[in-house]
Amino acid sequence: MSKIAILGIAGESVFLSVDDFGITGETTVADSFYSELGGKGFNQAVAAAKYGAEVSFLAAAYCEDVKAFTEIAEQCGVKAFFVGKSQRSPYAVITTDKAGDNRVCVYRGASLTESDIDCFEDEIKDADILLINNEIPPSINRRAVDIAKENGVMVILNPAPACSYDKNFLDKIDLFTPNEYETDGLDEYENVIVTLGEKGCVIRQNGLTVPSERVESVIDTTGAGDTFNGVLAACLAGGADIRTACQKANIAAAIKVGRRYILHSIPTKREIDEFTENKNG
Repeated sequence: MSKIAILGIAGESVFLSVDDFGITGETTVADSFYSELGGKGFNQAVAAAKYGAEVSFLAAAYCEDVKAFTEIAEQCGVKAFFVGKSQRSPYAVITTDKAGDNRVCVYRGASLTESDIDCFEDEIKDADILLINNEIPPSINRRAVDIAKENGVMVILNPAPACSYDKNFLDKIDLFTPNEYETDGLDEYENVIVTLGEKGCVIRQNGLTVPSERVESVIDTTGAGDTFNGVLAACLAGGADIRTACQKANIAAAIKVGRRYILHSIPTKREIDEFTENKNG
């Protein structure tokens, strides 16, 4: 089984559904309320686990949340390492309109420190891929990447939200997965997959556009990028070529946007494979 190590944040995500976002100063009324454990890294971990990868995940959490968060992660098939902190866990409010578009506001909350990597070092060393994002401090990512490169582990950086790094760090990354608004500083790199939402993605190295899959209706785009990254990493760790991995990741994201919320909306490998079979059959 392929193995993936992921760093990120995890905390409560609250989803509010509205007809439209309104204008500045206007109060909008939500039609529904839903809460689940979330965070970019955790969503990616669940997506990779649902595709069949063995996934380890590291994040900080409020000490009183560690037990509950760990139980949820286990239910999702993720081996989680939650480091207890005195600060409150991260908290996100996701507002989605009737077109499926979203606006997200995040309280970063409890954060990892460099020493927290110690309990996760063996997970990185034993992984086929280390998947990181910018929701944690750059210094944490730097240490994790150094461990990975010293042990021959492939590193994927999903540079979201956008963040500046020095060239020395960027040169160590094997694959970047920005969206079209997160490519600053990556112009000189060919090892880039740019995700384009409903337009699919572009593999910069060969200029190939891998189109997205059509869906009957877009209900909620929240977490589509995380789903893409988790499935992409799982496919690559399993030996798939980059084009096939992108195709599978696009299918996963397409299935996800046709469903509301995130964790239970991320498709399994079986669902992705069945979609592929139906498309080709």
